[in-house]
Amino acid sequence: MNHVLDRPIWSALKTTHAALAEGNSYARRYPPSIVPFAASADDSPESLDALEKLPSAEERMYLVEAGPIAISPGLAVVMEAPVTQMVAERPHERISDSRIQPLTEADAADMLDLASLTRPGPFTLRAQSLGSFWGIRHEGRLVAMAGQRMRQTGFIELSGLCTHPGFQGRGLGTLLFRFVAGEIALSGATAYLHVYAGNTSAISLYKAQGFTLRSEMNMRVVKRRA
Repeated sequence: MNHVLDRPIWSALKTTHAALAEGNSYARRYPPSIVPFAASADDSPESLDALEKLPSAEERMYLVEAGPIAISPGLAVVMEAPVTQMVAERPHERISDSRIQPLTEADAADMLDLASLTRPGPFTLRAQSLGSFWGIRHEGRLVAMAGQRMRQTGFIELSGLCTHPGFQGRGLGTLLFRFVAGEIALSGATAYLHVYAGNTSAISLYKAQGFTLRSEMNMRVVKRRA
């Protein structure tokens, strides 16, 4: 694996998000209160042993890589799934819309409620520690949001895109998708994202918005064996 996005979690934690990293030169993770992502530097016994030592007995870690994900015998697989990684084919234009507002720490509980309802992926009250988020409210209720998650040199992940079920079909998700992609392009980075391989409707939407397949990825959720 040679591309910076082949091991996106490791690449982020050793570069742009290094200040958030827990672990060492063999394996690192984000603080679980921010996001349960972790990665080993490679598949060497030293790295896999270091990865095994990162979680507590009750914690689960999400691993995402382009190739087969190796783990030590001391870790058990809780869940695994194929994931599609997509990147922007071109920089998106910056757009504006008065309905879109930046989200702050004061919005964290509402963001978690929306994410818990729609399940866009792992989400916590401290998700904003990774990057900026924006949302749309209707009569005070947060009904749609999207933001930025992992960062590598030259790349920023577009993530957390979700719309309340009662407000789907109104174009709010597409609007926020275009907005965040434009903000990423404005920073000089290339936008990318992850989506479950079976979510064909989302993949079609992202293709229509100028994203293309970069790599098929694997995801494993692991925990320490009892």
